[in-house]
Amino acid sequence: MKRILVIAAILCSSLMVLQGCSPKGGAAASLKRGNVSGNWVLNDISFDGVPAMNVKSLFNEASYKCFIGSTWRLTNSGNGSYMLPGTADCPTKTQSIFWSVSTADQTFQFKKLYEGDKAKNVTEGYRLILSQATGDNLVLKSPVDYGKNPAYIILNFTKAMK
Repeated sequence: MKRILVIAAILCSSLMVLQGCSPKGGAAASLKRGNVSGNWVLNDISFDGVPAMNVKSLFNEASYKCFIGSTWRLTNSGNGSYMLPGTADCPTKTQSIFWSVSTADQTFQFKKLYEGDKAKNVTEGYRLILSQATGDNLVLKSPVDYGKNPAYIILNFTKAMK
């Protein structure tokens, strides 16, 4: 009888530990690569905690204004690109990237790839907070250093028409 009680106690303890380790519901659990893959248009850029005039460039590329209207192609394999539309002040440019989504910390990461680059050999990239990825809307927040408080460049995308 004593042995059965000990075994029952061990089983109950094991179940409690396993339940504590199981994935919780919420955004991280529902976030998938499929929510982000597809063709997107960057419609709007806003700022939280940093004045727009203090943001000189985005992704070490060009002025943030050059990215408005850019199209982002994100395939399910992780390959992709973005194309800057080009204006009087901004040249048209297509940049190859390799991207991924981390469900653990709800981020979208990408690396720029140049001709001859292999993604596994590129060590520098960008990590953005995946604020929203549902249906036809994608919101990414790029953390920036500005003062002592958190500051973000907020990128608002809509799904491109097929």
